[in-house]
Amino acid sequence: MLKNYLSKFEDPRAPLLGPNIKCLKFVGLLLPESMKWRIIYIILHAFQSLFVITQYIDVWYIKSDKSLLYNNLKTTMLGTVNMAKALSFLAWSKYWKDILDYVTKADLEQRLSNDKVNHRIISHTTSYCRKVTYINWSLEILTCLFVIVSPILKYILSPMYRENIRNGDEDYLAVVNSWVPWDKRTLAGYIFASAYQIFAALMAVAWLSGYDATAIVIMVFFKGEMKLLRQDSSKIFGSEGEPVGVEEAKRRLKRCHERHQEMMKFAKLFNSCLSPCMLLYVTVCSIMLCVTSIQIMTEKSATQMILTAEYFLFGVAQLFLYCWHSNEVFYSSQDLSLGPYESCWWLEAVHRKDLILLMMQYKKTVVFSAGPFVELVMPTFISILRGAYSFFTILLKSYDFEE
Repeated sequence: MLKNYLSKFEDPRAPLLGPNIKCLKFVGLLLPESMKWRIIYIILHAFQSLFVITQYIDVWYIKSDKSLLYNNLKTTMLGTVNMAKALSFLAWSKYWKDILDYVTKADLEQRLSNDKVNHRIISHTTSYCRKVTYINWSLEILTCLFVIVSPILKYILSPMYRENIRNGDEDYLAVVNSWVPWDKRTLAGYIFASAYQIFAALMAVAWLSGYDATAIVIMVFFKGEMKLLRQDSSKIFGSEGEPVGVEEAKRRLKRCHERHQEMMKFAKLFNSCLSPCMLLYVTVCSIMLCVTSIQIMTEKSATQMILTAEYFLFGVAQLFLYCWHSNEVFYSSQDLSLGPYESCWWLEAVHRKDLILLMMQYKKTVVFSAGPFVELVMPTFISILRGAYSFFTILLKSYDFEE
């Protein structure tokens, strides 16, 4: 049953990116051709951007309450990153479409190959992309559900909270802290505010599901393309038992050169679109992990502690996925130059100079970055965790001192 449902996301015209492209269209990051629906999506994006602004307004009003401030900061900063991802995708939609078209075109071309090894690489890459996409969607939807039901769970599981609400000693727990132009401390005001916040949370997870899964799948594609290119480079001169002619070897050399040039072009374009958002995300994630850790350590409610811990794991998992897959692309690009070495180069003397030029071209490594300062690799991920822990210890001492 699940397989039948997931098959609806597939698209034979885009066998690798089918679910991702459909998700981008559904959430409005790839705007439709219809002017009516285009306007509707633009209004929704404007609404979501306005919601993030109201979160910053709320920070100003609650800055004296440390517990509320910490709770607001983690959602406000994440909302800021989400807004940056969505608005940058819309602003640079032409470049993103070019990247998606290139990935689809290159993938379809490689699927026409008769090489069994290539087919295994393509099959593994496609299967892995589906797992990454669906796990990413599940993680984000689960986190959103935790955020939405947290006020209800706290009310059900915490007798003290219910008593404080009845006595007026404590306000209702917000789904997502934000400012509203009405009194949200009354039951009616709280219900309207919650409905507004739930809708904003659903929009945010829609943005995340479209952007993050697509970006990670594109990274996986580049890794798979490098494996395929290495495999094809090792067969430029055929095999020892079945060598190819001079013209065929020349054609294969030229094709490998062209594929690598095109891949490098779009890898740079992809990095230029992704890098600014990742710089903001890496900065925000460091602070968010620190603030969330403080909440886990100082939260008295076991239910709220569990919910906060899940939020913390979400932040770590998202950052890990980006750094891990970018790290994989980096090492695959380093191994790419081994392809010509693995070919039967001793069988053909005519094109050895061309082969050396190709090998030198393959020396160019691909690594995605967070701005001009930080590379998205595993050492960066570890450094961010260390930095967040350092900030956490400082803030924890400050919290205990003031308490």
